[in-house]
Amino acid sequence: MTESKDIDSSLKVALLGNPNIGKTTLFNALCGLNQKTGNYPGVTIDKKVGHFSIDQKQVEIIDLPGINSLYPKSKDEELVVDYLVNGADGIFPDKLIVLASALNLKRTLYLVDQVRDLNRPMILAVNMMTLAEKRGIFIDAEKLSSELGVPVVLLDAKDKKGFSELHDALISNPSITPREPHYIVDSELPALKEFSSEKKDSQLYHTFLNLVTGTDSELKKEAEAKGIDFKNWYRNEAILRYKFLDQLLNSAVKVDKSKAADFTTKADKILTHKVWGYVIFAAVMFGIFQSVFLIATYPMDWIDLGISSLSEWSSAVLPDGYFSDLISEGLIPGIGGVVIFVPQIAILFFLFSLLEESGYMQRIVFLMDRIMQTFGMSGKSVVPMISGMACAVPAIMSARTIENDKERLITILITPLMTCSARIPVYIVVIALIVPDDLYLGPFHVQGLVLMAMYLLGIFMTTIVGFVLKFVLKSSYKSFLVIDMPEYLKPAMKTVLINVWTNVRSFLWNAGKIIIATSIILFVLATNGGEEFKNATEKVQTEFAELSEEEQEVMIGKYELENSYLGMMGRSIEPVIEPLGYDWKIGIAILTSLAAREVFVGTISTIYSINSEEELTIRDRLKTQKRMDGLPAFGFATCVSLLLFYAFALQCLSTVAVTYKETKSIKWTTIQFVYMTLLAYFTALLAYQLLA
Repeated sequence: MTESKDIDSSLKVALLGNPNIGKTTLFNALCGLNQKTGNYPGVTIDKKVGHFSIDQKQVEIIDLPGINSLYPKSKDEELVVDYLVNGADGIFPDKLIVLASALNLKRTLYLVDQVRDLNRPMILAVNMMTLAEKRGIFIDAEKLSSELGVPVVLLDAKDKKGFSELHDALISNPSITPREPHYIVDSELPALKEFSSEKKDSQLYHTFLNLVTGTDSELKKEAEAKGIDFKNWYRNEAILRYKFLDQLLNSAVKVDKSKAADFTTKADKILTHKVWGYVIFAAVMFGIFQSVFLIATYPMDWIDLGISSLSEWSSAVLPDGYFSDLISEGLIPGIGGVVIFVPQIAILFFLFSLLEESGYMQRIVFLMDRIMQTFGMSGKSVVPMISGMACAVPAIMSARTIENDKERLITILITPLMTCSARIPVYIVVIALIVPDDLYLGPFHVQGLVLMAMYLLGIFMTTIVGFVLKFVLKSSYKSFLVIDMPEYLKPAMKTVLINVWTNVRSFLWNAGKIIIATSIILFVLATNGGEEFKNATEKVQTEFAELSEEEQEVMIGKYELENSYLGMMGRSIEPVIEPLGYDWKIGIAILTSLAAREVFVGTISTIYSINSEEELTIRDRLKTQKRMDGLPAFGFATCVSLLLFYAFALQCLSTVAVTYKETKSIKWTTIQFVYMTLLAYFTALLAYQLLA
C-alpha cells in the first residue's frame, strides 16, 4: 500500500466520515441518479454504491456507514473498521475519501488521523466551507496536508464548489509515505512489534486495532495472558493523538468571531426549548399532514380518473376474452390502487427530506431524547423510530447503532408501530371513505387532521409498549445520546429531489411487482371455481327468472365471485373477521397485505372490479359496495376498525424477516408478530362493536 500504482480506467473509492456531516449530500452530488442501494455481504446494513466518471475514468464510490473512530461501539462501526483494516475478501478500495465538516473539524480529524495510520491512499475532503467562512472560520489546507501527509480538498458539496480539485485528487497517483503509529507510547512498542511480527503484519496499527478492538480474538486472548492492559493502550493513544490535533488546529484553523453571523445558536434557543420546541415540532408535523392531503388532491383525482379511463379503454380495444378481462379488471385496477398514492407519498418524502437537509431533524431527535428516557430508551432510539416513518425494514437495521442490548431490542420490537409509508395508501383511501374532501374544521382540512392523528396514535402506542418492555427486559447499564447538531442549512434541492425519487421508485417497484403478481393470482382464483361456480348462470336464471336480463347478469357475477376459489377462501376466514366488521373480500385483502401493507388497496381494487360493468374511480367504487345484509361494506364503524387494525398489525413479512436477522431470535420475532396482531385485532374489535 505504500508504493504508487497506475490507476486504470476504473477506480474504486470508499467514502467515510462521522454521522450527519453531509456524506449523503456529497454522494448524491457526485453520482446523481446513478446509484443503487443494497446490503453488505452477510449482513443487513444498508450500503449505497454510485458511479460517475472523471476524464473517461469510471469511478465506483461506496458510501460507508458513519463512524466516529476506529474503535467500534456498534455493529455498523464494526463493519466499517473491519473493511478498512482487512478489506473485502482482502481487496481494498483504490482510495478513501474521509469527509470532515469545516464547522467542527476537530471531531473528524481524530478519525482522519487514525485512518492515516493505516497507510492507505486517502483524501481529506473538508465540507461546508461556504458556511464556515460566513461564521469566521478559515482553514489552511496546505498546512493540514503537510502535517497529515494526505491531500486536502476544501469544498461545499451542496453547491459543488471544489469538485474539480476533488476530481484531480482522485485521479492523481501520489505515493503514500508510510509512517509508524507515533501515538503509541515507547513502553508499549516492543510488545506491539512482537505481536505484529507473529501476525506477519508489517503495519503496526493494524495489529494495534486488532488487539484493542478484539477483531482477532485469539491474538487478544494471548496478549491478555501476557498481562497487556488494552484500556491503558487505548487511553494513551487517545491522549497523544488529541495533543497533536490540538497543535495542528491551532496552526491550521483561524476563527474570527467578528465575521461570524451565528443564526444557528439563536434559532436553537427557540427550536430546542423545553416548551416551545415541542410546540413548534407539533406545528411542523401538523403542517406536513395538512399538505399531504391539500396539495395532492388534484393529481390524485387525475390519476384516479386516468386509471378508470384506461381500464375502460382497454376493455373496449382488446378483443373479448379472458386475457382482456385480466388486463382491464385485474392488472389495471390493481396497479392503479398503488399509483394513485404516488403524489401523497412524494409530498411526504419531499417534506421529510427538507427537514433532514435543513438540519431540523437532528433537533427532533434531541427533543425526543428527553421523552424516550422515561420509556426505557435513549434518544438513539429516536433515529430508527423516525426512520420507521419511511419504512420499518431499514429502521430496524439502523438500531445497530444502539450499544445497549436492552434499548436496541425494545427499539426493534416497537419501531413497526410507527406509521410507515406503506400504511399511507390504506389510511388515505379509508379516510376518504368516511371524511368528505370538502370538510374543514375552521381553516384546517379534516382529512389531514385524521391522518396526523394516525401518526400520533402510532407514536403513542410505541411509548406505551416501550414502557411495558422497560420492566420486562433488564440491562446492566444505561446509554446516553451523543449528537452533533449541524448548522441550519438551505436544503440542496437536487439532493431532496433525488431522495424523493429514490423512495418513490422503491415504493413503486417493491409494491408494483407484488401487486402485479397478486392481481394475476386473485383474478385467476376469482374467475375459476367448482360446480357451484360453473352452474352460476343456470342457477340464477332458474331462481330469479322474474329479474330483467341486466339484473340477472349482475346476480350471476356476484354468485360466481362468491363461489369462486377466491370466494371460498374468503368465506372460510369470514367467521374470524366478521366481528371486526369485515366481509370476506376485505379478509382476502388483509391476507394478501401480509406481503406488504399497501397491497391491501390494490387487492380490494382488483376484487371489486371483477365482474363489474361500471367504470368508476377506486373511491367511488368502494363507496357503492354493499354487504350481504345490505349495509355499506365500508361504513363508518368498519373504516375506523380498519384504520386501527392497520395502525397496529405487523402486515409486512419483510419486517418479520429483518427482525429475525437482527435479533437472531425466533422467540422475540414471534413475540413481536403475536403482540402486534393481537393488539390490532382487539382494538379493531372494540372499535367496531362500540360504533356499529
